[in-house]
Amino acid sequence: MENSAGIQASLAGRYASALFDLAAEAGTVSAVESDLEKLQAALGESDDLQNLITNPQVSRDQAAGAIASVGKKLKVSDLTQNFLGVLAGNRRLGKLPGMIRAFGTIAAAQRGEVTANVTSAHALSDSQLSTLKDKLTAREGRTVKLSADVDPDLLGGLVVTIGSQRIDGSIRTRLNSLAQAMKG
Repeated sequence: MENSAGIQASLAGRYASALFDLAAEAGTVSAVESDLEKLQAALGESDDLQNLITNPQVSRDQAAGAIASVGKKLKVSDLTQNFLGVLAGNRRLGKLPGMIRAFGTIAAAQRGEVTANVTSAHALSDSQLSTLKDKLTAREGRTVKLSADVDPDLLGGLVVTIGSQRIDGSIRTRLNSLAQAMKG
């Protein structure tokens, strides 16, 4: 399997790559990806869980026990549960959010998907998102998975980020360009 060098160069990327390889061997990539999405949601909702993974005063054994309980509560697969145990044992739980992102990137690349982040001045409707997704899929030549954000400072228009490419069609940028041109 070929991963981007940037992902493999990071600590989180190496762990995510190893987890992906194990999941691919077992044929459980989608299950592990679902488990990691549950963990990501739990991390976003729970300050206690966030504190658990980042607090250096929590011992390895305490972290392992607590993260095992979290895994059981979330009903994650055995592979994901074992992975969390390894992270706790190696004191790498603090890198879990990066590992989750890296795993998602690796899995998406394997499926031929690309992720696009769309930022707009106001929330886009489902039909607008669908149209944008279709146009980006045609442009990229592969399936595009959209994540949408709202930034009222844009004033209007869109900013689309696909990998390292940025398409900035915001009114704020156009006004700034016009102001620079007028300064001359």
